[in-house]
Amino acid sequence: MGMEERQQEAGPAAGRLAGDQRRRAAGISVRIHASAELACQAVAEEVLELVARKPSAALGLATGSTMVGVYAAMVEALLDRPGALDAVRTFNLDEYLDLPPGSPSSFRAFMDAHLFGPCGLSEHQVSFPCPPSSPALTSAAEPIGREFEAAIERAGGLDLQLLGLGRNGHIAFNEPGSGMDSRTREVELAPKTRADAAATFGSLEAVPFRAVTMGVGTILEARQIRVLALGAHKADVVASLLAGASGLGLPAAYLAGHADVCLHLDAAAGSRLSAG
Repeated sequence: MGMEERQQEAGPAAGRLAGDQRRRAAGISVRIHASAELACQAVAEEVLELVARKPSAALGLATGSTMVGVYAAMVEALLDRPGALDAVRTFNLDEYLDLPPGSPSSFRAFMDAHLFGPCGLSEHQVSFPCPPSSPALTSAAEPIGREFEAAIERAGGLDLQLLGLGRNGHIAFNEPGSGMDSRTREVELAPKTRADAAATFGSLEAVPFRAVTMGVGTILEARQIRVLALGAHKADVVASLLAGASGLGLPAAYLAGHADVCLHLDAAAGSRLSAG
């Protein structure tokens, strides 16, 4: 079933937001889809269209529940295209620190389960800013961050970066207060960010306090940026972002200056936006 057929089958979205609406606000292109499934399908199709044009593309990848549907759609679409990702390079946005080796809560485990394993990506194709088991202090994390950024440069820069949108406006683990020129580095996680991760870890106490994240400046160097926000719990931050909030208070607002950025929403995440 093609994208247009899926949209027709889905019918009107809740309230006044229906179909695939396109607009621009606060310097960001916005697409509002009738459902979370259609939003994920649209993002997956953009990634795969890029790979079809450039098989050796460098992809910046994100984790979290928002991305599960994207990777599932990619895996399904590639069932009859074995080897389609054999030449890509991937660079994940972030990774927790202070996890035990092989932790199922690591972002590497997430990617192995949802994309790398099903699509057969090899070890040399994937990069993370820091191993999850690293005991890195800030002084130790910085060299790892520099090597990660050097690896992106060697790949020719990121062709496309996927992003989720935190409830406090963070992108990757760039929490409020992050600078526009920030690079890959160790960060302390905000309380709201740790609270949102508690279900994954089984309790708030089990959530790490630290991570290594790609910086805002690194993200903005990607040629294309695609942001995905799903659910009513993201409606407030989406409304703030598109109302023109400042970058220091809401790091996602830094994306407004990018030449090719699109925010994909389902109807629930876009429910606080006007229909015009």
